[in-house]
Amino acid sequence: MTDTATDLPAATPGSKSEQAYQAVKARIVAGAYTPGYRLVLGSIAKDLGFSVVPVREAIRRLEAEGLVTFERNVGATVAGIDPTEYLYTMQTLSIVEGAATAMSAPLIDAAAIARARAVNQEMRECLDHFDPVRFTRLNQDFHSVLFEHCPNPHILDLVHRGWNRLASLRSSTFRFVPGRARDSVAEHENLLTLIETGADAEQIEKAARLHRSATLDAYLAQANNP
Repeated sequence: MTDTATDLPAATPGSKSEQAYQAVKARIVAGAYTPGYRLVLGSIAKDLGFSVVPVREAIRRLEAEGLVTFERNVGATVAGIDPTEYLYTMQTLSIVEGAATAMSAPLIDAAAIARARAVNQEMRECLDHFDPVRFTRLNQDFHSVLFEHCPNPHILDLVHRGWNRLASLRSSTFRFVPGRARDSVAEHENLLTLIETGADAEQIEKAARLHRSATLDAYLAQANNP
């Protein structure tokens, strides 16, 4: 299992391989398959009603994305992220996502702004009866609106890779720092205002980077003072 993401053919939409990929990835993101969980191909295939072949293809894709690791005599397991890896990944993501957001800003129209604001409102409503998994899913939806128009495909690819690397931890980040959620919603509104009012790229990039790094700082503070 040494292929990279670029070596793997894309699965046909709706194919059993794609369905297996989406199903296993969803369970990793939701925390049903926790870091270290052993992914037994036969059991997963039986659960999904598929043969082992599409499940094996799905696991290879997830390994290429960094969500799954493979060890000889052990097999495939869900990858974990240690604090150091989380630190490096978040630092990198703050840079590339900040750049992607700034480059996207001139291309974000009123409809996209409205879509992002509607998602942020759902996040705000989620605060009263906090569901960290749903909040994190909405958080990704919000940021996707802001960076999806980035005209540089290489930067956009790095953003997607960063999100994929964090997938197994994203569902639990706000479990560790639930107080960060309310500030995050306010910062989202600030980002939208900057984009709406035509702020310069440097200002938007700085705001996006600080938003990401603030979550990292809150997580590390919690980790160092359990």
